[in-house]
Amino acid sequence: MALFLEQMLNGLQFGVMLFLLAAGLTLIFGIMGVINLAHGSIYMVGAYAGTWVAMVTGSFLLGVVAALAAAALVGAAMEFLIVRRLYKRDPLDQVLATFALILIFNQLVTLLFGRQPLFASMPSLLGGSVQLLPGLVYPVYRIAIIVVGLLVAFGLYLMINRTRMGMLVRAGSTNREMVRALGVDIRMLYTVVFGLGALLAGLAGVMAGPILAVQVGMGEQILITTFVVVVVGGVGSIRGAFFASLLLGVVDTLLRAYLPSMLRHVMAVSEADALGSGIASMGIYLLMAVVLLIRPKGLFASNL
Repeated sequence: MALFLEQMLNGLQFGVMLFLLAAGLTLIFGIMGVINLAHGSIYMVGAYAGTWVAMVTGSFLLGVVAALAAAALVGAAMEFLIVRRLYKRDPLDQVLATFALILIFNQLVTLLFGRQPLFASMPSLLGGSVQLLPGLVYPVYRIAIIVVGLLVAFGLYLMINRTRMGMLVRAGSTNREMVRALGVDIRMLYTVVFGLGALLAGLAGVMAGPILAVQVGMGEQILITTFVVVVVGGVGSIRGAFFASLLLGVVDTLLRAYLPSMLRHVMAVSEADALGSGIASMGIYLLMAVVLLIRPKGLFASNL
C-alpha cells in the first residue's frame, strides 16, 4: 500500500510539472492561435539559467528568480521579434519558424554551456525526506514541487476569473477583433500572455533541475507529452490542462511502475519487461486516442 501511494505521489509530481508546461502552451495557443514548438526550449532556458546561477551563487532561491526572469524575457523577446509576424500566417509557417527556434536555442546553449549536462544540487531547506504515513517516506523536494504546482494552478484560476487581465485574456480568446475595437492594445496583451506562458515553462525547468539532468535538448523530450496534455484537456482550456496533466502523470507513472511486474506472471521476465516498457511508453497516447474518440474536443471546452 505504501509503495502504491508513493507511486501516486510520483505521478502527481510529474503531472504538476506537465501542468506548468501545458498551462503556458495552452494560454499561448488559446489566445493567439500559435503552434509554439519552441515552448520546450524556454523550459530548457529556465533550467539552465536557474541551475547556473544556483551553482555560481550557492543560492537555489536566486536560481529560481534568474530562471523566471530569463524565461519571461526570452519569451517576450521571442513574441516581439518573431511570433508577432506569424499570427496571420499559415500554421505551417508557425511550425517551421518555431522549429527553427528549437535548433537555434540548442546551439546557443551548447555554445554557452557545452554539451555536458549540468547537475543542480538539492536546496538544503528542501533536502531529506519526511514520513507521511507509516511506511511511506517521501522526499521533501518532490512534495514542494507538488505544492508549488497546485498554488500556481490556483493563482492562474484567480487571475483568469477574478482580474481585469483575466477578463481581457478570456475576451481575446473568444473575439480578438472586438477586444481591439474596444481600445485594448492587443499586441501588448499578446506579449504579456506569451511572457507569462514562458515564465511558467521556466519555473518547470528550474524545479526539474535537482531531479533531472539539465542538458541540451531536454525541452523536446517533454514537449510531445505536453502537447498530449493540451489535446486531452481541450485546446485552450487551463482547467482541462490541469486535470489532464494530473491524469496523464498518474497513468504514465503507474504503468511504468506496475505493468512489467504484472506481465511477469504470464510470460518470461525479459519478455515482460520489454513488452511492459513498450506498452507503458504508449499508455498516454492510447489514453489520448480513447478520450478523442469519446470527446473530440478534449475533456473541457476552450473557455480557459
